[in-house]
Amino acid sequence: MATPLTGSISDSSAGSGAASAPLRALIIDDEKLAREELRFLLESSGSVQVVDEAKNGIEALDKIVRHQPDVIFLDVQMPGLDGFALIRHLMDHKLTPRLPQVIFATAFDQYAVRAFDVNAVDYLLKPFDPQRIAQAIEKTRSRLAEIRGDERPREAEMAALLDMLERHRSAAPQKTSKLIVQVQNRLLLADQSEICFAAIEDGEIRVVTPTLEGQSKCRTLEELLELLDPQMFWRAHRGFVVNINHIREVVPWFKSSYQLRMNDRARTEIPVSRAQTRRLRELFRI
Repeated sequence: MATPLTGSISDSSAGSGAASAPLRALIIDDEKLAREELRFLLESSGSVQVVDEAKNGIEALDKIVRHQPDVIFLDVQMPGLDGFALIRHLMDHKLTPRLPQVIFATAFDQYAVRAFDVNAVDYLLKPFDPQRIAQAIEKTRSRLAEIRGDERPREAEMAALLDMLERHRSAAPQKTSKLIVQVQNRLLLADQSEICFAAIEDGEIRVVTPTLEGQSKCRTLEELLELLDPQMFWRAHRGFVVNINHIREVVPWFKSSYQLRMNDRARTEIPVSRAQTRRLRELFRI
């Protein structure tokens, strides 16, 4: 666990921070040691109250709604729902009256760091620097002071950031037609056209074809989707990616929702999220 530089955070927070109510912060990171280090440094500042921690994006959604924090310290690469997908989900589903301020606490590359800065989103690079934490705290306070009394969501900067990163991802090298699937101790190459679906369970991604089932080395479904053909694969639910060519049956479900019965040996039924129901109807002209 890192020890803050003598006086580095508290001295930087003196003045404006000392007389203000503590910032209410939520730490979101899948690494326990990183959460502990960041909590220690934030609480050492005397101007931040860490209201809770979350170890992945799905857990964070519930805690953001429950605690309504002023600021979230957010890792980018996490199993289940990564940092960018978490923000997009908050924006799309309007789960809070307004987005909390977001500070990325990450080991992301320098291109992304510049993108955060241009879009007025603060960032902390691992290993954490107490001076940078102090600056991030003061920047957050300044932003909250600017929007005081204005309850409209301040989403323009975040939307611009996400759009920039999505364009960057779309410019990635051409995808291969094969995907590595680990089955016990063997690493098998599966043709993308053979994959029925992928699902994330307990932080592991399960890949299913009509003849085999194994694990992907990807940590998130977002990371897996970057390897897959977007003309073939569709994220029908936050926990599932399906190959539309392996959908055997569309099953009407309750409250105008649907499930997909897949073409694997188990005839797995996969839910379609409400947000994706319209896309389903467009795909199959329902």
